[in-house]
Amino acid sequence: MSVRAKKHLGQHFLNDTSIAQDIANSLVGTDYDQVLEIGPGMGVLTQFLIQKPYTLCAMDIDQESVDYLTHHFDNPELNLVVADFLRVDLSDFFGTKQFAIIGNFPYNISTQIVFKTLEWRRQIPEFSGMFQKEVAQRICAGPGSKTYGILSVLTQAFYQAEYLFTVSPLVFSPPPKVESGVLRLTRCANQNLPCDEKFFFRVVKTAFQQRRKTLRNSLKTFDLSEKLKEDTIFALRPEQLSVQDFITLTLKMESDGISTQH
Repeated sequence: MSVRAKKHLGQHFLNDTSIAQDIANSLVGTDYDQVLEIGPGMGVLTQFLIQKPYTLCAMDIDQESVDYLTHHFDNPELNLVVADFLRVDLSDFFGTKQFAIIGNFPYNISTQIVFKTLEWRRQIPEFSGMFQKEVAQRICAGPGSKTYGILSVLTQAFYQAEYLFTVSPLVFSPPPKVESGVLRLTRCANQNLPCDEKFFFRVVKTAFQQRRKTLRNSLKTFDLSEKLKEDTIFALRPEQLSVQDFITLTLKMESDGISTQH
């Protein structure tokens, strides 16, 4: 019995157990005792996670995968769920408890998985897993890098991001067309931004929509005052700003009387 990889679900099953063990070992936090694995497939990661000292919930949208895992794993610490991670209310599974997230994430929804993690960050102290290499690098990129962008800033506003290692396409069935990258996110101690959070997200997204322009031009839609536009920060391009710079920028725009509600 095996599971057929389904293209429309972005499934590529990892075959290399030593890499799977390295990914499972990338969770190092101690302030949670529950873990959510997204997209367990045929359990290459699951087999190592159930040896860890926490309760595991393995969630897959694919009924065939869950049937396979039910047949292969008989463990009271493993909760198998057929569900779409992007649509479920995570409090139905974890209540108000802290939990970590891990997985070999389907490439077609990996960015959305990160954004949902940010929404639930107050309950998710640690997150690790495998992405398309380019996406993993983008999440972990710093200012001045060509890959630094919206995903980098919004993730790093709340998490410390570490790129751990690269994985060859040859260890998957079927092999993807690109390399993969494994990363770890560790939640920052302070989860509260000193500025309006939704406005911060809007400023970052708007700035990077025209990443080659200076902020003076890319943020024109906010009706910046002439006085504010004279600030030297507006002569910079978005890729030159650190996360803290973006927070400072947002605060300056708020104090200029720009409406945070749109």
